[in-house]
Parts: sequence; structure tokens; C-alpha cells
Amino acid sequence: MTTLTQPITIPFRLLSLEDKPLYDGYLASESGLGCEYSFANRYLWGKQQIAVIHGQLLIFSEFGSHMMYAYPLGTGDKAPALEAIVADAKARGIVCRITGIPPKEKCVLERLYPEEVRFRYDEGTFDYVYDVNDLADLKGKKFHGKRNHLNRFSEEHPNHKIEPLCRENLALARSLVKDWYSARASENSNSYRLEIDAIEKAFLYQDQLALEGLLLTENGTALALTIGSRLSHDTFDVQFEKARAEVNGAYTAINCAFARYIREKYPEVRFLDREEDMGIEGLRKAKRSYRPHHMVEKYQAYLLEHTYDR
Repeated sequence: MTTLTQPITIPFRLLSLEDKPLYDGYLASESGLGCEYSFANRYLWGKQQIAVIHGQLLIFSEFGSHMMYAYPLGTGDKAPALEAIVADAKARGIVCRITGIPPKEKCVLERLYPEEVRFRYDEGTFDYVYDVNDLADLKGKKFHGKRNHLNRFSEEHPNHKIEPLCRENLALARSLVKDWYSARASENSNSYRLEIDAIEKAFLYQDQLALEGLLLTENGTALALTIGSRLSHDTFDVQFEKARAEVNGAYTAINCAFARYIREKYPEVRFLDREEDMGIEGLRKAKRSYRPHHMVEKYQAYLLEHTYDR
């Protein structure tokens, strides 16, 4: 392990909408990263700060009292940037926690800190990535049940419409979101409160964040909503998907419609990243039922010279 003679505090600054071209430039140099690395997700969730040092883009995230660093973005040697992160954590007096580490990069930290680093591996944080054609066409025996759901929805809702999310239908989208969370108010989940804030920011800054959305409606009522953004050249990230639970097949309908929309508009996109299941059994079952093409695995690293209290 390299010993630093003095603590280095990284000159982080708050992430702004104007940083998107800079951020996307660094993101484009990487491949196989998880959904948390999309610019939209960075901007929508928590307090995010960035800095560019040693040719790498560094990210410092705060979610209330939880603070962490992302694995650096950029080409070339990541060791100087990682050493700066460790020094910055020491200067702040916080746990040095580095998230979103691809398996292929794990060895870099193991080489730099062979005795001090420990890794956490949580399947609940893995991203489910699907072939866009699978979700758009629902072909074959493995999607027989999904096709039935879609057909039932079409029969029960012959007047439904699917339209891009825009200012003209934003009030309908907001009403759906409000009803969705109101139905789950008893759960009092902190993650729900964070998501409500994130979705509202997505509505406000849809154009600046280059978000694409679809709204499924019938007779002036919103039945389902989906919103996503570009993650890489061949992958689109689905950030939000909401549907009325009482409407049979609404989730299948909006999921299929979004896949078709993305395939037609961006023919180079091969995959849809539908993000993680957070260890929630029902969500895990639902995501697995769509037969993912692959999973995006990721590690979290902790430096043991700091005390970490769960």
C-alpha cells in the first residue's frame, strides 16, 4: 500500500445539469457499468459531487448520513485517483466506502490495499439486463404467460393509448405517481420518499437529462408510466416504471411498449437495464420472469483502517 505523507482533500463540487456533457464523456470510456452510473440517476438521487483529478472523474455521494465514493470513471491508471479517495476519506474522518466496482476492477484495489480492503457482494444490487428484442416481441414459449397478460390487457382496455411523456400529459403522469404512492403510504418507506423526490425531479428536468418516457392512458386516466435514459452506446436504463396494480397487464403493456419505442428510435441499442431488485422477493420474482440476458455484478469496498458501524 502506498503511504501518503499528508491528507489530500479532493476539490469536489455539486453536480449540475451543465455537467452532463463532461460526465457523459467519461462514462463513454467505460463499459459494463451498473445503472447508478447514468448521469440521470446521479442527478436525481441524493446529493452528488464530482471532481476531475489524475485524468479520472470522481464522484462523492451523500444520502442523508450515508456517504460513499463511486469507482472512478476514465481511462488509464486508476491507482492515483483511488489513493486520493482514500486520503479524502481520512481527511473527512469518514469510512472509505467505494461502490459500483465491476468484478474486473476488483483486482486493482486488492493490489493497492491487500491487507486493508474488504469487499461486499450483494445480489440485491445487481442489475437485470434484457435483450430489447425479447421485451419488445415476447416471442417463444418462455414468454407465453407475458403474451397472455398483454392480450388480456388489450381486450379489457381497447381504448388505451401510448404516448411519449411530455408537458401536455405531465399532470396525468403526476396523478398516477401520487396514487401509486398513496396506496403504499402505510409502508412509510424512506426509499419511497426518496423516489418520490427523484421522479418529480425527472418530470421537471426531463429534457435537460435526456430522459425518454411513455405514458399509457385510457379515457383520460394514466394507467402506467415508464422513464429511462441512455447508459451506454448499446444499453438504455429504465429508471422508473409505475402502473396501477388493479389494471391487469398494465406493467407488461408499458414494458413491452417501451422496448418497442427504444428499438425503433435507437436501433443501435441492444439491451434494457431494468436495474436492481434491492433484495425484495416480489420484485426479484418479477424481474426474473422476464428472463434477463445477463446481470451486472458489482462490489462495494471498505478500507478496514476505519471503523464501520452497520
